[in-house]
Amino acid sequence: MLDVTLMGGDVLLPSGLEKAHISLCDGMISDAPNKRRVNVAGFKVMPGIIDVHGDAFERHVAPRRGAMKDVGEGIRAAEAEMAANGITTGVLAQFISWEGGVRGPDFANQVFTAIRDTSTLTDLRAQLRFEFHLLDLYEALPQKVADWGLGYVVFNDHLPHDRLEAGKLPRQLTGQALRAGRSPEAHVALLTDLHARRNEVPDALVGLCAELADLGVRMGSHDDHTAADRETWMARGCEIAEFPETLEAAEAPGLVVSGAPNLVRGGSHKGNVSAVDVVLCQACDALASDYHYPSLRRAALFIAKTIGLPSAWDLVSAGPAKVLGLSDRGQIVPGSRADLVLLDADDRVAGTISGGRVTYLTGTLAERFLE
Repeated sequence: MLDVTLMGGDVLLPSGLEKAHISLCDGMISDAPNKRRVNVAGFKVMPGIIDVHGDAFERHVAPRRGAMKDVGEGIRAAEAEMAANGITTGVLAQFISWEGGVRGPDFANQVFTAIRDTSTLTDLRAQLRFEFHLLDLYEALPQKVADWGLGYVVFNDHLPHDRLEAGKLPRQLTGQALRAGRSPEAHVALLTDLHARRNEVPDALVGLCAELADLGVRMGSHDDHTAADRETWMARGCEIAEFPETLEAAEAPGLVVSGAPNLVRGGSHKGNVSAVDVVLCQACDALASDYHYPSLRRAALFIAKTIGLPSAWDLVSAGPAKVLGLSDRGQIVPGSRADLVLLDADDRVAGTISGGRVTYLTGTLAERFLE
């Protein structure tokens, strides 16, 4: 753990970007200078990036069928990628879904157990993305959430209701069934049954959400379309709105998470509301990597041209900290966790420090630390 004062950098403080010295001691930002000093002139010193929702780790824990025998090794590989992109706190979003395979309950158990039991320098946390038509899992789910040490659950519904209601087969049926380890006939039967029981879901959700709230779990909804959707989820205790599909839903009450890749691209690949519009309407509380870790830094720097660097960087630091209920990080102030990312003159990540420990260091900055 570093006890060091970083000298001469351009530091993003709550008041803005300023020339300042930053001291690190026992994993915290300190207001007392240290004997050891490192010259970081020419670098920006920013609050560490907090990724409130990312599933790009999937490529590390399940690169090909049967390739990953130790999921913990995949978690450590994902950590290295996150650190190289300035992420000091990362939420790994894992499904439990009717889709099965890497999104099925058995694989989820492996992932959640590995996240819980794997030692990492980056603060890695797990999020359960739960397909809420899986009514048969409701009774056991709260205890599993407790056993896995989860503090964050988001509810999804990706069933093809329109096609099922019309008596049509799901699109890409054979591929879905193979990934789930089922025959096409068994897959259709499962989806049809889940759709047929949809009227049981609202009342069951009220009870499930109440049990999770009693465990202190933060909860959210995914892909809300209307303000009424948000009102319904808020009544269940789900304050967080992940990737709302419309501006109407984004502007409804709650904490809104938008996708950084959407913002970098300039729009949703599914035709939903642009994250740029959500940010410019001041409806976005946090950006998430979604499926691409580099997009967090890129999105903040891109939108900074319009709303200024302090407000833009808050979307990947202080804002996500608020969404996650983490009051000890997100800003560079004495007494906060020593989570920092240092950017070079081209705004590339040169160094990442999580909880006072170096997780990534390269180039000229690495040479200065080793002097």
